[in-house]
Amino acid sequence: MTRKLPTVADLRARKGQGQLTMLRYFSLDEAAAAEVAGIDIASVPDDILTHPDYRKVAPSISSMTGMDHRSAGTRDDYLRYSGRMLMAGADALYCSAGLGTVEYLAREHIPIVGHVGLVPSRATWTGGYRAVGKTAETALALYREVKAYENAGAFAVEIEVVPVEVATEISKRVNILLWSMGSGPGCDVQYLFAEDILGTNRGHMPRHAKVYRNFAAEYDRLQGERVAAFREFIGDVNTGRYPEEGHIVRMPESELDAFLSGLD
Repeated sequence: MTRKLPTVADLRARKGQGQLTMLRYFSLDEAAAAEVAGIDIASVPDDILTHPDYRKVAPSISSMTGMDHRSAGTRDDYLRYSGRMLMAGADALYCSAGLGTVEYLAREHIPIVGHVGLVPSRATWTGGYRAVGKTAETALALYREVKAYENAGAFAVEIEVVPVEVATEISKRVNILLWSMGSGPGCDVQYLFAEDILGTNRGHMPRHAKVYRNFAAEYDRLQGERVAAFREFIGDVNTGRYPEEGHIVRMPESELDAFLSGLD
């Protein structure tokens, strides 16, 4: 059965009705696999989302993109960027900028997704790459921040590396959708990076990540096979085993004689 691309209204209507699944992926191959597998939502780099084949391979995945607010420029710049992305097929825009920018974009009917907890682009304010909301004071601050996003007009917020109890209780008390990355099952969406699921992440593996396959080992094996094949080619050229008769074209003998006569 063909799935329907969910609207923002469809996603909002699912609040409190179980968890959807979300990936961050970086290629059309991953997008195609996510579509076939039945992933609901994706965060996609804008160069992938705007590729002419993206919606061919991922027609029913609700797809958001965005830019780091540190390079976004003015609010008008961000508005123009958002408009281009929506026209290119985005369903929502991620915005890590301040609440004023979120409200500005939401007033222009841009579906905005905010970010609380461990936000990499502003992690220095919360103590670096660590969990946020482990004390009553910081947990209450998170709740107020989510409410502020809701009041500013965002329809969803990614909540990253927050204690499960905190994320669950916040989700119960707001109408905005909460997309959990490392914040437990009490939210509306479970969000992981495809590179962690597939085992292609060769750097730090977050505690919340779960590895389902070891693509890195397979890529290493394939790279070894590439090197071996190239070396065999070099060896064949050096020893005369390549090209063989089947790899070349021969001239009819009469035409060869005429060619050689012409040369002489």
